[in-house]
Amino acid sequence: MNRPLTQTQEEEAKLLADAMAEAAHEEFLQMARSLVDCDSPFGRTEFTIRDILLRVGSKAYEQYLAQKKTATKDPA
Repeated sequence: MNRPLTQTQEEEAKLLADAMAEAAHEEFLQMARSLVDCDSPFGRTEFTIRDILLRVGSKAYEQYLAQKKTATKDPA
């Protein structure tokens, strides 16, 4: 999967990365707050971070799918 991207694909990847970062901003802030406020990054904090990262992954897919034009609004 690590093959070189075309210039067009690379531009698309950068736009998608920006959209994902914007969509997940609150989750990243929540993650940073959890880390700053913890005594140890393990245990409860570790599970909190994992949960947040799962939400980030979900938002990444949402952004990717939103950019695809495969869905139609009208029935076939």
